[in-house]
Amino acid sequence: MTTQQPPQVRSTEPLLTEVRNFRDVGGLPTVDGRRVRQGRLFRSGHLAHATEADAAFLGTLGLHTIFDFRNAADIKLEGPDVTLPGVRHINIPLTDPADGAEFWAMVRDGELDQLRAALGDGQAAGRMARTYRHIISTRTADHSRVLHSIAEESVPALMHCAAGKDRAGLSIAITLLAVGVEREAIEADYLESNDPRRRYKVRRSNRSAAGMSEEVMALLAPLFDARAEYLHAAFDTIESTWGSTETYLTEGLKLTPETRGRLRERLLED
Repeated sequence: MTTQQPPQVRSTEPLLTEVRNFRDVGGLPTVDGRRVRQGRLFRSGHLAHATEADAAFLGTLGLHTIFDFRNAADIKLEGPDVTLPGVRHINIPLTDPADGAEFWAMVRDGELDQLRAALGDGQAAGRMARTYRHIISTRTADHSRVLHSIAEESVPALMHCAAGKDRAGLSIAITLLAVGVEREAIEADYLESNDPRRRYKVRRSNRSAAGMSEEVMALLAPLFDARAEYLHAAFDTIESTWGSTETYLTEGLKLTPETRGRLRERLLED
């Protein structure tokens, strides 16, 4: 397993007040010596709580499309994204709102004995790895739609989910794979979600006496961490299901050489 490196926030990034985990993925290297172009592909957590200043900054990015990968339950909990004039908003839920609803209610409201039983002994990390594998194996049509949209017109683009870590993290990783970004660079970008200034704000209701104690937060940590093992589970699923990344891109995601060429033109430096 690759040793996880401490995350770093890029010094040129704005510190948005109520938009977590924002960053431009520009600058990442490809296997053929090129780099992702700055200002073409962004990622973040949800935009529902964006302040006026946050929205004003986002409005300077020249965005064409925002891809929102939250489901209806996420949107009900956090609220809809702030409206950015002239920007197309596409909601593509990458998880079923009913999937795990009772589990996430327990995460918010459960007592310590419930959390220990459900999350202890590696169960939380195992659940996250299974979720990554499931998204890769069942959401090929959705990921194909995103990539074809980017190839056609949808840049600059911002991809987000709730925390900007899992569903958005996978969608960004797949996009970067499609244009030939180095695996190590994809993983390094993914792990940046662990920076304390980026992380999703964990919420627990006051109905639980356990609150947000040190033990509770330790039990919840695997659910809110970006861990290399989760991304590896996704990459391993690509290999085991399609035999190779190349087959996944061409047969799973239906990317023709022409479409991949347009993706590179839109996302990579000359």
